[in-house]
Amino acid sequence: MKKHFLLAGFAALMLVACNNKPASELTLSGLDPVKFQTEVNNAKTALYTLKNKAGMEVCITNFGGRIVSVMVPDKNGKMQDVVLGFDSIADYINVPSDFGASIGRYANRINQGRFALDGDTIQLPQNNFGHCLHGGPKGWQYKVYEANLIDPTTLELTLVSPDGDENFPGNVTAKVTYKLTEDNAIDIKYSATTDKKTIINMTNHSYFNLAGDPSKASTDNILYVNADYYTPVDSTFMTTGEIAPVKDTPMDFTT
Repeated sequence: MKKHFLLAGFAALMLVACNNKPASELTLSGLDPVKFQTEVNNAKTALYTLKNKAGMEVCITNFGGRIVSVMVPDKNGKMQDVVLGFDSIADYINVPSDFGASIGRYANRINQGRFALDGDTIQLPQNNFGHCLHGGPKGWQYKVYEANLIDPTTLELTLVSPDGDENFPGNVTAKVTYKLTEDNAIDIKYSATTDKKTIINMTNHSYFNLAGDPSKASTDNILYVNADYYTPVDSTFMTTGEIAPVKDTPMDFTT
């Protein structure tokens, strides 16, 4: 009985030791890069870390070209993670979401999943209230990009989308370049080439909580947005085409 107890205790100690990695093996935000290593459709995923001289850190996975964490100093110099993200690639795969993703081919909604091109009507998947949202159910946010860490502050991601991908025309080679600047900004540049006329509208889909604590409501944040107008949506979240003033609406962040 005593031997069994000792063996169980040793196993428990080994488990604790394995689950508590040295801080040097973790990112500043506490992420374990090993947990982002897997294969999706025969393509390898990984976690990439950008750091500048000021100490700011941005973690990005090539699965969906996603920003996973952004550690930035607050006004008192305390480092906080100001974006929402998961702790492992398994969570991104098992809980489909747009957290931090590079959206494509077409961000936002295409009305009824249809658009006209050179006299033809292209029908896309209708994955959100009868519309095509963020490129369809197999959009670029669920693809694995080829990654090239150019320098400690710059990551270039490349994705080849074949002709007919989610029924969009044209073979497209898309690039997303993340650059962490020395003044603690993240520059994101998008580019794409195609061999056929098509539509492309890329963006990043990060969710921010400037408190650095996901348990706190974002409504407690103080935010300024230099925008006097917004685009209203209907009951299916499709833009109506109207460009309305933000004054006297919940969309007013100008003061």
